[in-house]
Amino acid sequence: MNKKSLILVVDDDSGHRTMLKTLLSGWGYGIFDADDGSEAVRMVKKRSFDVVLMDLKMIKMSGMEALSKIHSYTPSVPVVIMTAFSSVDTAVEALKKGAYDYLTKPLDFEKLKLTIERIIESKYLKEENRNLRDRISSRFKRENIIGSSLAMTRLLETVEMAAPSDANILVSGESGTGKELVAGAVHYNSPRKNAPFIKINCAAITETLLESELFGHEKGSFTGADKSKNGKFVQAHSGSILLDEISEMNTAMQAKLLRVIQEREVTPVGSEKTVKVDVRVIASTNRDLKELTDKKKFREDLFFRLNVVNLEVPSLRDRKEDIPELAIHFLKNFSSKNKKNVKGFTPDAMDALIKYSWPGNVRELMNTVERAVVLARSEYLSLDDFPVIYHKEDMRSDNIIQTVSGDMPLFEVEKAAVIKTLESSDGNRSEAARRLGITRKTLLKKLKQYGVAK
Repeated sequence: MNKKSLILVVDDDSGHRTMLKTLLSGWGYGIFDADDGSEAVRMVKKRSFDVVLMDLKMIKMSGMEALSKIHSYTPSVPVVIMTAFSSVDTAVEALKKGAYDYLTKPLDFEKLKLTIERIIESKYLKEENRNLRDRISSRFKRENIIGSSLAMTRLLETVEMAAPSDANILVSGESGTGKELVAGAVHYNSPRKNAPFIKINCAAITETLLESELFGHEKGSFTGADKSKNGKFVQAHSGSILLDEISEMNTAMQAKLLRVIQEREVTPVGSEKTVKVDVRVIASTNRDLKELTDKKKFREDLFFRLNVVNLEVPSLRDRKEDIPELAIHFLKNFSSKNKKNVKGFTPDAMDALIKYSWPGNVRELMNTVERAVVLARSEYLSLDDFPVIYHKEDMRSDNIIQTVSGDMPLFEVEKAAVIKTLESSDGNRSEAARRLGITRKTLLKKLKQYGVAK
């Protein structure tokens, strides 16, 4: 890291300048030098330096004046001021004008080395964090959410309209549909994109710990709380928080969450003081929250607070036209990751993927393609690479309809198929809907039409 780091030494004392060049070169840094502040300003405009080590007293342009000019051009470059005329006022003035640090002559070489290393390490970490944010942001870009079906097009259009606002968002959909990806797209296409995006799975944390995780706690507030801790809301300040599986939160916690959303402040466990927070709330669920509110299992007032904009992510069976694009995307990724030369799918394999109902949605498709790629023995994936899917009974669910008499009206054919599928599913409506390739809501609507719904 040091060999790539460039330091500009600015000093009108040629002997001191030469000594520093020799010392810093020995530490592995790339060194440039200038004998005056004006020359330093000119060099900074031409080249990017990691550190500028500059004397305070120089004849043509002082270090203080050069510091101001350098930071007016590039405020981020760290400037360390050196002087033999140490005073508190001078140090304060230098720091006010943006100097990173202040060293007195004769220099303490150990302190100089530690100061430079701290600057380089800080810059390195900032670049790493920025690169990480860029990688995460690119993953959640609207155009990186794969799908050109009508259902996905409408969803992404709504994301595009809702993201710039500060409205709370409810992302709903079955497990494996990509709700987290949609929530990320909302955050990373909003004015909060450079602030934290904090995620927490409400179903994965016990009820007793969830309050502490969300709102934080004070030292000694409960057994094991050996130090104070900021909760997820404080960590997400100025950004967004994703409350995954919000339907699993108990009613007591729902009431506390409602207050946080309304008052924009949290009270850590064991504390009487509140902490102001500015957080956009994005909640996700694989259950019907409206149905839960009707059954008094979810607070209606919280539901309305969360459901300002509803983003319903369609199941994969409701956007089968996206399956080829998704499958090819996963194939390319896993082929590269596993260093396999898999080029594509045979027609019958792709046909099988399209016909399958995908109860696990996009996540199941991704895992299935990954397994096939890892175990592939040829350049193209065939039916033999998808034995579990190919032999699934629900891939041939259309056989149910084929057994019905051809003289029956279409309405009766559909009714017979739905009822027979429901019977074969032991009355499990979610399973029956999955086998039929429709949503549970659609199934309930049809059963009501047939007069068999409870």
